[in-house]
Amino acid sequence: MATTEERARLSRETVVDGALALVDEEGLDRLTVRRLAQRLGVTPMALYWHFKNKEELQGALVNRLWSLVDTDVDPATPWHARLHVLMTSVVAVLRTHPSAAQLMMTANLEAAPYCYDSMETALVLLAEGGFTPDQAAAISKYGLRTATMLAVRDPKMQPQMTAEEVAEARRRKRVMFETLSSDRYRHVVEAAPALAAIDQSDAEVALGIELFVAGVRALAPNG
Repeated sequence: MATTEERARLSRETVVDGALALVDEEGLDRLTVRRLAQRLGVTPMALYWHFKNKEELQGALVNRLWSLVDTDVDPATPWHARLHVLMTSVVAVLRTHPSAAQLMMTANLEAAPYCYDSMETALVLLAEGGFTPDQAAAISKYGLRTATMLAVRDPKMQPQMTAEEVAEARRRKRVMFETLSSDRYRHVVEAAPALAAIDQSDAEVALGIELFVAGVRALAPNG
C-alpha cells in the first residue's frame, strides 16, 4: 500500500516525467509499473494512486508528447508554410523522444486530449489549401506516419545497445551493401554509407519534411 509520504512527493506530472525518462533511456518495452516504481524510489502501489494501469500511464505519456508540439503558427504566412512549421515541430518532438514515438500511432486518443490541438491546426491549414474534410483527414494521418518514420531510428537498434554495438551493426550493414555486385547494383554500392546510417541526419529529416509538404501543396486545389 502506498504510504502517505510517497503520495505526498509524487504527482501525475512526476510520474509521467519519470516514465518519459525511462522510455528515452531504456526503450518502450522496459516501461512497466514495477520498473518505474524502482526508478522513482517508491512502491508500485504509489503509482496506482495516480494511474490505474499501464495503459492509462501510456495515454498520459502520449498526451505529454502532444503537449510539446507547437501549434502557434503565424496566421499571416501561407497555409503550406504553416504546415511546414507544424510538421517540423511534430518531428522535433518525436526525434527528442523516439522510443515513445510509436505510442503516438497506437494510443487511445481520448487519453491524450492535447492531440486535438495539433489535429485541429492541421485540418484548418489543409482546408485553406482547398482539401475536403475527408482528404484533409487522410493527409493528416499520412503526415503523422511520415513524422514518425523521420524520427525513429532503425528499429533493430535498441536503446540499451552500447555505442560500440550500434557502430558494429552500422559497419556490418555498410559492408553488406558495399560487397554487392557493382555491375548490377552500382548505385546501391555508391550509396552504402548513407543506406547504412542508423539515425537520419538533420539534413535528411529536413528533406523529408520538405518532400511531404511539397507533395501536399502540389495536390492542393488552392496550392
